[in-house]
Amino acid sequence: MPLGYSRAAPMDARKEPLEPLLSVEARRSRRQRDRSARERRRRLWRRRLAALLVLSAALVVAAIADGSGGGRGAVRASSVAATASARAATTAHPAAAAPAAARRKSGPVSHRSSGPSPGSLPQTHAYPSGSNAHFKALMSDLWEGVVRDSLTIALPAFFPKAAYVKLKSIYGAASDWNDRLLGDYRLDIASAHSLLGSHPAQAQLVAVRVVSSYGHWIEPGVCDNGIGYYEMPNARVIYREGGRIRSFGIASMISWRGVWYVVHLGAILRSSDSGMVDQAADGPGISEYSGTC
Repeated sequence: MPLGYSRAAPMDARKEPLEPLLSVEARRSRRQRDRSARERRRRLWRRRLAALLVLSAALVVAAIADGSGGGRGAVRASSVAATASARAATTAHPAAAAPAAARRKSGPVSHRSSGPSPGSLPQTHAYPSGSNAHFKALMSDLWEGVVRDSLTIALPAFFPKAAYVKLKSIYGAASDWNDRLLGDYRLDIASAHSLLGSHPAQAQLVAVRVVSSYGHWIEPGVCDNGIGYYEMPNARVIYREGGRIRSFGIASMISWRGVWYVVHLGAILRSSDSGMVDQAADGPGISEYSGTC
């Protein structure tokens, strides 16, 4: 054996290698840190899971309201669920809040670019067109809403709430718009949808016919209005289904700032709280003049 070296004693397999011994306090502190870290990870995953579940529920409610036309109640339920989802997502995972906020701001589906709300601007005496691109876009929204039985999609074609509040000289105009006009519109959309049979998506819009000479100005003080507006009775929605031309009417449209908006789709006056279709017909049908409000 070389000088200066000695043979090392063999390690006993039953003995563990020597390690620095930790004090009782140090071991306890390390265990506490480990438990705290595990608990933080559990809380984070629970918050993320809760946010995901609430967000999924909001999307399901919104899809049901849009696909089945759940009416005012479904639209309100979708809005409430989306709000709850956004709050939960903000708490659990801030990055998840952005899509929910974007959905709330997006508003009704529309083919037109965003801009100032029509109801936020003053009324004018401009006579509306029944054939320009803006009118066609509105009627495209109406038609798509009928095909899909969706109030949300058809809403841009409906007379704006803010404009109605300015226009009408009645108490509670906002409630009248919500509870009567919008409710009737929802019911009438469902009734028109039922005309399209078991394959509504196969029906195609041909035109919305407006007889321009039928439009007439409603003076302030008449029909409970304080500003004045043009009224257009009995326009016709003409569509093709199964190779045949069919149609139904729009009972009344009124103007705001030179644009026609639907205010009564199926009927102006009704004896029951149910949807109606205005003069459904084979062929393009006939528009008749009436001097209604």
